[in-house]
Amino acid sequence: MRLKEISFKELEEFSLTTKEATFHQTEGWAKLKEHNGWKHYVVGLVAENDKIEAAALLLAKEVPIVKKYMFYSPRGFLIDYLNFKLLKEFTDKIKEFVKERKGIFVKIDPYVMYKERDIDGNLVENGIDNSQAVGNLKKLGYKHFGFNLMQEELQPRWMYTITVKNKTIDNIMKNMDPKTRQILRKNERLGVKVREITRDELPVFKDIMQHTGERREFIDRPLSYYQNMWDSLHDRGILKILVAEVNFDEEIENTEKEIAELEKSIKERREKYEDKSKPMNEKKYHSKQEFEKNEIKRLKKNIEKAKDMKEEYGEKPILGGILFLIYGNEVLSLYGGSKAELMSFQSAYTLHFAGVKYALENNYETYNFYGITGDFSENNPLLGLYLFKKSFGGQVVELIGEFDFVISPFWYHSYKISYGFYHKIKNIIKR
Repeated sequence: MRLKEISFKELEEFSLTTKEATFHQTEGWAKLKEHNGWKHYVVGLVAENDKIEAAALLLAKEVPIVKKYMFYSPRGFLIDYLNFKLLKEFTDKIKEFVKERKGIFVKIDPYVMYKERDIDGNLVENGIDNSQAVGNLKKLGYKHFGFNLMQEELQPRWMYTITVKNKTIDNIMKNMDPKTRQILRKNERLGVKVREITRDELPVFKDIMQHTGERREFIDRPLSYYQNMWDSLHDRGILKILVAEVNFDEEIENTEKEIAELEKSIKERREKYEDKSKPMNEKKYHSKQEFEKNEIKRLKKNIEKAKDMKEEYGEKPILGGILFLIYGNEVLSLYGGSKAELMSFQSAYTLHFAGVKYALENNYETYNFYGITGDFSENNPLLGLYLFKKSFGGQVVELIGEFDFVISPFWYHSYKISYGFYHKIKNIIKR
């Protein structure tokens, strides 16, 4: 077999025949990375009948001063990692290809499950086990960065997903935490709606992410980053941004209907109580009447609050948003956030549920909440991220991790030292 440069069309057609397909191996992603100074190469391992047996998008970035390159295959090669012979041949030819282009090393982070886990992060008995994939890579000389539990790598090693294939919305809701179902139904009553934004509205999404970054203490990307993402991915059908907004007039109208129903219930119960021919339990009657009267008081306060919020934030303020990337077999939630002053609406629940429904209605296999950590202990400061995603049902996914294949040991060692020093200085400046 021989390694040759192939077209993006060939790469994407091949990728969709594999389990490892992600948006990372598309022309749109390569175009996006060009804005950050990455060159790209698209290569395939081709048999004598011109059939592609393995393929990869290789991104290359120049290392300052030395005029050499680091290579990165985002989410790894499109290959059967359990086939040692095929993996060895592809690795040998990738090594030659990269070496000819002054490459120091190739980094991969394969989209391959390590060991199958359940909703609680526990290993599934007799479940999927791709330990051999890790063993094959190590045997070929790939440097493994270990089975980390936190989020130190380029892409998340731990993710949280829901399998939606062959399910109904009722199946999915049944597996949710009762509190999650309650929040979703409450938001529906309150008039929280989800819609897709246009490119002109990207500053709206940027504003959401800016607010979220300030609250969670991370530095958000500039507006140009989101514009470049849109231009590279949206028209290819990969990118979709949804925002949630509340219609206060609709909330007030729905709440008034609830009050009317409660008033009707109180009146009818009172009439039955006063009709002595049909005795009622005295205690239950007064308890029920008192409860519904208090509900009316609570709902009337909600109406006043909604009127005040409408006056302060407008008739239909945006609550939050999520940027989704859609490719292969999954719908993936990449970035998202919400406005702190309107967090009481918990719009993230409604937005993720919209993503789940989109995946279900468009015949995707998986809805991917994306990154979590692999530490499920109570003292993990990021545990809440996992618990939120877990409340929708689903499962924890652990990938095999990040690997470097070193081409030039001297320059690789020099690069690692300078890279570590650069980030140390960067973190000091950031603090």
